[in-house]
Amino acid sequence: MKWDDLSDDWCPVARTLGVIGDRWTILIVRDCVLGISRFEGFQKSLGITRHVLADRLKRLVDADVLTKQPYQTGPVRYDYLLTDRGKDLSDVLSALRDWGREHVPLRRPCATATDHELACRTETEKVVIRTAQDQD
Repeated sequence: MKWDDLSDDWCPVARTLGVIGDRWTILIVRDCVLGISRFEGFQKSLGITRHVLADRLKRLVDADVLTKQPYQTGPVRYDYLLTDRGKDLSDVLSALRDWGREHVPLRRPCATATDHELACRTETEKVVIRTAQDQD
């Protein structure tokens, strides 16, 4: 079965995985929840290649999980913000975080202060989620 074929599957879990089921996509959503909204920020946080990041952001915008709003002209650059649909994924991220804490404990210290800060923020803080409506 091809990845795109999941959109018509009878199972809602399979359909959801068709939208957010690869590791880069769910990590981009996580970074949005943590307050990252710009292409360069995602790339720095994730170490993802530019073409893969551009593809995943486009898919998330097309799926109405993110919306993009220009923050600069010449060249145009965008903030990627969670929509209400994207915001609804926060419980999924919390469940994944809790499962990871329980079943996949961290076996080494975080590599950098930034990694440690993000790990600690997801472990200890209630994160405020920014949506497109918050920007109006």
